[in-house]
Amino acid sequence: MGAGTGRAGAPPPWSPRGPEAHSGRLRGGDGWGGRCTVRRRGAGPRCSPHCLGESHPPSPPAGPSVLFPSSALPGSPSALRAGMAELRPSGAPGPSAPPAPGPTAPPAFASLFPPGLHAIYGECRRLYPDQPNPLQVTAIVKYWLGGPDPLDYVSMYRNVGSPSANIPEHWHYVSFGLSDLYGDNRVHEFTGTDGPSGFGFELTFRLKRETGESAPPTWPAELMQGLARYVFQSENTFCSGDHVSWHSPLDNSESRIQHMLLTEDPQMQPVQTPFGVVTFLQIVGVCTEELHSAQQWNGQGILELLRTVPVAGRPWLITDMRRGETIFEIDLHLQERVDKGIETDGSNLSGVSAKCAWDDLSRPPEDDEDSRSICIGTQPRRLSGKDTEQIRETLRRGLEINSKPVLPPINPQRQNGLTHDRAPCLPLSLMSCSGSRKDSLESDSSTAIIPHELIRTRQLESVHLKFNQESGALIPLCLRGRLLHGRHFTYKSITGDMAITFVSTGVEGAFATEEHPYAAHGPWLQILLTEEFVEKMLEDLEDLTSPEECKLPKEYSWPEKKLKVSILPDVVFDSPLH
Repeated sequence: MGAGTGRAGAPPPWSPRGPEAHSGRLRGGDGWGGRCTVRRRGAGPRCSPHCLGESHPPSPPAGPSVLFPSSALPGSPSALRAGMAELRPSGAPGPSAPPAPGPTAPPAFASLFPPGLHAIYGECRRLYPDQPNPLQVTAIVKYWLGGPDPLDYVSMYRNVGSPSANIPEHWHYVSFGLSDLYGDNRVHEFTGTDGPSGFGFELTFRLKRETGESAPPTWPAELMQGLARYVFQSENTFCSGDHVSWHSPLDNSESRIQHMLLTEDPQMQPVQTPFGVVTFLQIVGVCTEELHSAQQWNGQGILELLRTVPVAGRPWLITDMRRGETIFEIDLHLQERVDKGIETDGSNLSGVSAKCAWDDLSRPPEDDEDSRSICIGTQPRRLSGKDTEQIRETLRRGLEINSKPVLPPINPQRQNGLTHDRAPCLPLSLMSCSGSRKDSLESDSSTAIIPHELIRTRQLESVHLKFNQESGALIPLCLRGRLLHGRHFTYKSITGDMAITFVSTGVEGAFATEEHPYAAHGPWLQILLTEEFVEKMLEDLEDLTSPEECKLPKEYSWPEKKLKVSILPDVVFDSPLH
């Protein structure tokens, strides 16, 4: 974990185990009754390299979680009222309202009344004044005490919807923990009140309530914990329009809802806390065909289409796990709108985290001056902090519609005395190369770092690109949806510290040129492809659009261009040498 995460100690030695159930009596919780089982799996679902789902490293075994009415938890309204009574001197009159927590608050009170938690509760109370004590799922061992689940709590509310607006009754889930709840650096580094609190957002989810359902299902809480684990492990953040390739029914059933898009919660407003601003990103379950359309076009466009289909989301994008048809099967005209959008706009997916690698075929890899991301002895070469910053800026600008796409300079410009370091907002996997708060990707070992100033940009004569099957399936998207529209596309390795950026001739600021189309700056490779060559590659790579028919390993070669592309099994990328 990078600087600023502030985890208190290493996780306890959890032993691997299969599914484990923990039951809790649903008592309190604003009148809900019955019994519920909270299931926690030993590991999260598969994730894909181009969406957050499969590109992150395996999650640690999930710890036991239990279900409580929120009145039983520290920081809840009822617990806080009890805490205030304990803190008052005997015989002292009680205050009409809790004092605002802050530096002058008694330590015991501050621990019961975390200011960041209180701010999010306030927004929830605004929406649900009749549910002051919702049911909550909480990990027994908190993340900051060594537990594996980053979210302290997930609250579950019953939303009556709005029949007049065609919004059905549903369960509304809200996470607590991606933002800074405490302000004491136990989890997140406090950086001031003007910027984001923690990662700057919390997750929400809206699940259609089934007839006769008296208590909310608890599987969405584990889903949210899985996404939170990715964010904490990678320090990549999410933005509206991002997608997550999950490759598994979200509720472990036989549902076709197996992936996710992210959007702004339609009801919850951004909250200013003492530790920064918190926004609320809502998870929206989608089918595989809808995910692919979001990748080929853009997530926001697919979200708008989902809103127009009553059974597929409605205005508030409520997930119905029983939906058996895609929006394109429900309304055949929607595919035409997507195809037209792709033709007109291209794709706004400017990069992904993926299993990939590259080799310089111009010289043997044991060359002492080789600065690619290959292992020299036991220490791999690393991307410098400045290269990392440029890659982030490259990805961010890829989402913008510019008349003239521009790659930022290697030496970033300083604005108002500060280095511009806005993180990119991309689809997961990919959760894609989403925004990151890491300072750099450099190794803790100084012997593995090449000073940025000493890395020269090298022109290469011949290169070999390597991708796993899922990453390779995105090459046609990269070529058709990005380069043919005068843009660029970046693969950032999740198994090694390297990156590959494809650029078109219309992109300014690249160190690859038409004269020298293959160029490397340390382990960052740029490849410039002309429109004519892109069309040729699309013809030759047509079978990548049907990955189920592609037998691995698969190799494509263009000898006249001195370029080779291999599609390899995942296991190849698990080795330290590619």
